[in-house]
Parts: sequence; structure tokens; C-alpha cells
Amino acid sequence: MRNREFWDLVDEVFGRAYGRTLASDQVLSALDDQTAEQAIEAGVEPRTVWHVLCDAMDVPDRRRWGHDEFRQAPPPR
Repeated sequence: MRNREFWDLVDEVFGRAYGRTLASDQVLSALDDQTAEQAIEAGVEPRTVWHVLCDAMDVPDRRRWGHDEFRQAPPPR
């Protein structure tokens, strides 16, 4: 997963305004108490950050990949 794909999914799954706020404000213990945005900037793989964010927000698997039913879902880890 590329950074662009991560941010596209944030916008699609959470909504642009809420998703961007969530990514910059929600501290995630599984990412060493960083926000998703901080983890991405620190070089953590976007796929890992995405799964941690979705786990923290209890996003079900069927919703994690947005509206495109043919989008390839990368493995969690």
C-alpha cells in the first residue's frame, strides 16, 4: 500500500473531514503512542498503520477497503 492509497482509504472509509482529524489526533498504542499521521511520517508502512487504525476504530473487514469491491486488500501484517 502506498501513502496515497492510505489517504484515499482514510477519506473513503471515514469521510474526508473526520478521517483527516482522526489520523492526526487519535493516538494509537499499537503504534508506540503515535497518531496515524505521525507513524506515516516516521516511516511506518502505510498498510500497517491502516490496519492499526481500523482495529482501533472497530472497522469491520468488509468496510476496510472502501466501496470498490474489486480493490485488492493487502494482508494485515
